[in-house]
Amino acid sequence: MFVLLFLTACEILGDGTSSENDGRLELSFSDGYGSTRAGLEIPDTNDFILTVSGSDGKTIYEGAYADAPDALTVKAGSYDVKAVSCRFDRPQFSSPQFGDEQCVVVPSEGVVSVKLMCSQMNSGIRLKIAPSFLSAYPDASLLLRSDDGGLPYSYRETRIAYFNPGNVSLVMSQGGDDKVLMTRWMEQNEILTLKVDVSKDHAGLEASEGISVCVDTARFWSEGSYVLGEDGVRGESSEDPMGISQAKASVGCKGVWVSGYIVAGDLTSASASFEEPFKSASNLAIGPKRNVADRSSCLAVQLPSGDVRDNLNLVSHPEYLGRRLILKGDIVASYYGLVGIKNVTDYVLE
Repeated sequence: MFVLLFLTACEILGDGTSSENDGRLELSFSDGYGSTRAGLEIPDTNDFILTVSGSDGKTIYEGAYADAPDALTVKAGSYDVKAVSCRFDRPQFSSPQFGDEQCVVVPSEGVVSVKLMCSQMNSGIRLKIAPSFLSAYPDASLLLRSDDGGLPYSYRETRIAYFNPGNVSLVMSQGGDDKVLMTRWMEQNEILTLKVDVSKDHAGLEASEGISVCVDTARFWSEGSYVLGEDGVRGESSEDPMGISQAKASVGCKGVWVSGYIVAGDLTSASASFEEPFKSASNLAIGPKRNVADRSSCLAVQLPSGDVRDNLNLVSHPEYLGRRLILKGDIVASYYGLVGIKNVTDYVLE
């Protein structure tokens, strides 16, 4: 998941001093979002919470991924890198957590480039309660419970209840008595629909004997059902655009959607301006991250005259720096020395 690239030059530290023994930690997400299930909102990795800490427990960085520097100069040693879409420490409805966690070793005078490949980190359960169960136990209530807490699950509930990986129990309460109907070990990235029903001859039986709970295999989401960073056929719609790196590998594609963040303007064959004021209304650059300041990480975008140029150019709209832009156009091998997008016909500015 990471590659070591060794440097011979000394690094300049944040306080102006230099050391030949320090290394550098570079962080990035793999471009391209993949989902094999409809209905999940794709999280923006720029809003992920990034934490980098050393083996001594000292936090090197904690905050939004978009605000993190492209590289951190650190002492040689091991570091924990974690990025999550949200904080998740107790059971919650409709709260999938996506992210990645890696332990990396930064060598003396070297660079570690960490590629984050994110998948769902928690697990979820949705109940499918049969009408016969409702008829048999109209006054009962159901609860999904783990070591981190519990969530009451009403008969009308349709949302997915999310839990950290581990044991989750389905509990029925009736007349002040609690009965555990089933306990299941939930794996990371596993989402189950459990069918809750009663046996035909449930009368006179204990609740734990007369109730059946089984996995609805038609609604079983297997491991790997949602992965950030998977390459696939993308770009056919604004809801499913290519990322920057995938666009760079798709030169020649026409009429495709590409997503990135507006980071620069005033392009020339050797430079780009990452700060206002801007002088050219005919072009801009988009990158994989809001605070990218490396021209080679970007795609060059030609703004055709008309509404597209009038509405997107940085001369008139410098406040668009950092905004996410989804464009439909043709990917060309070179525009101002970068892989570029020309013949833009449509766009979505977020």
